[in-house]
Amino acid sequence: MKRQRTGSGGDDRDGVEGPDESRGFLVGLFLAFFVACLIAYGPALDGDFISDDEHYVLNNAFVHEMSVDNLIAIFDPTGTPAKLVENYAPVHLLMYMVQWPLFERETTGYHVVNLFFHALASLFLFVVFRGSGIGRIPALLGSSFFALHPANVEAVAWISQLKTPSALFLSLLALILHRNRPAMAALLFVLALFAKPTAAVAVFVLVGWGWILRRESDDADEAPSFHWPWVGAWALGLVAFAFAEFWAFNQTAGQAPVFYEDTLVRLRTVCAISLRYVVMWLSSHGLSVFQEPAAAESWLDSWWLLSLVLLALLAWRMTTCLREGSIEALYWLWAAGSFAPICGIIPLPFPIADRYLYFIAPGLIGGALLWGREIASRFELTPTLQKGMIALAVVWIAFFALRVQERSTIWLTGFTMMADAEVHYPEGMAAQTRIARRLALAGDAEGTVEALRKARARGYNRLDHLLNETAYNGIRNHPHFVDLVNDLAREWLERYEAIETPDQYEYRVMAQAYIVLDDLETAIARVRSGIEVGGPITRDLEADLEALERSQRIRNSKLPPRPVDR
Repeated sequence: MKRQRTGSGGDDRDGVEGPDESRGFLVGLFLAFFVACLIAYGPALDGDFISDDEHYVLNNAFVHEMSVDNLIAIFDPTGTPAKLVENYAPVHLLMYMVQWPLFERETTGYHVVNLFFHALASLFLFVVFRGSGIGRIPALLGSSFFALHPANVEAVAWISQLKTPSALFLSLLALILHRNRPAMAALLFVLALFAKPTAAVAVFVLVGWGWILRRESDDADEAPSFHWPWVGAWALGLVAFAFAEFWAFNQTAGQAPVFYEDTLVRLRTVCAISLRYVVMWLSSHGLSVFQEPAAAESWLDSWWLLSLVLLALLAWRMTTCLREGSIEALYWLWAAGSFAPICGIIPLPFPIADRYLYFIAPGLIGGALLWGREIASRFELTPTLQKGMIALAVVWIAFFALRVQERSTIWLTGFTMMADAEVHYPEGMAAQTRIARRLALAGDAEGTVEALRKARARGYNRLDHLLNETAYNGIRNHPHFVDLVNDLAREWLERYEAIETPDQYEYRVMAQAYIVLDDLETAIARVRSGIEVGGPITRDLEADLEALERSQRIRNSKLPPRPVDR
């Protein structure tokens, strides 16, 4: 393998292909990562199905049976499964279709599968580091830093986040295999996209890698060996996926309200969020469930101002590396490309999340390792100093492992998860819903409604929670609570009645809203329409219809007799 020139010191390899590590060493390293994660994530292994887990796995009839109809529905970007999970992610759902017969409602198995893919992602990150010319010890430290980073707890301990570690693993493996097995690499990249859209960053890294090789190659025959036609296949796969994802996203999560209407406020906040991610990456400070940081309303906002320094530094470094043809540029490109879709420009329910750092971190770690290698090459470090730096890195990783154990306890129940959000953002949506629940149990209807209205102002619209949460039973008949529930029901109907061809789930939502508004006749009509269109919850709708018709008969029997005309 011909090594490329580099203007930034060191001996970068040809890119991200695997190094000459023995198979036994790699298997041993995977087992080490897996065991370490089992220990660190131990408190979360018995965690319940929480929040999104319910519509991804627990209550998702499409993954409970492996049938042709369910497979077709899962791969249909306009189908019900894409709307249920608010993304086009067929590979993600297929993984649950395989797991459900094995584990059903026993959550430990799902947690172990998540850890398995996280260990694989950590292993192949090590392989990519080594293929980039990073030494074995720095690569081991960097991949261990990733494997035991507390920011990754949300992406690994939350069952429905299987898409995140699996997509990263597939993306890294696709990059590793491209030079020698381009067809397999292209397939893996498409599978990564079908697991999570963030995997799209890999195609930009691949193009950057090819450009660097073409620019720096001493041999004119080197460039064609990069398999550019297969790079085109990656790009075509991304374009096709983008159309499907655009439709699915805009029908669901894309309708989330924009948090920062003012364009300048949004721009400052995006920059501030980039700094928050770097602080989280370096120190684990700022981690939280359901993050709701304050917007950068002022030009003097400290997060915004300091972010300018950070972004200028990273832009300078990326430009320098690109100009010099250094592979280090690809890592900064990976970090920036992973941040772009979740920076806040596109409306998302929450502008920042721990799990979003999962894809950003590999770029930051790899870039830092290569930049650090260049800096170290300019100074003569004594063996004692080198050992001291390694020891410091090990202590840093050990501290993070303890933080992983601490944060793993958050993912045991929905209660513990929401409690973490309230601690860090006491004025946020999650905190206000918890406050509302406590006030409802205390019989304070006015306070409950006030807290729920604050939550609603930040995007809360879960009519189903208000109807099913037993804590609200004592205040259900209070006029202000009734008004709030009715407002949400009308909001739901405004959205769902506008759908041209509703599916069974949507008809059921509409029926529930009409029940809230005391319109049993229309609710019955919507349930019947749901039964007529067919689908996986036909039996449930038939039971709903029977209960509604029984309620209607009881109501009619209690009506006073109509006067007889004489």
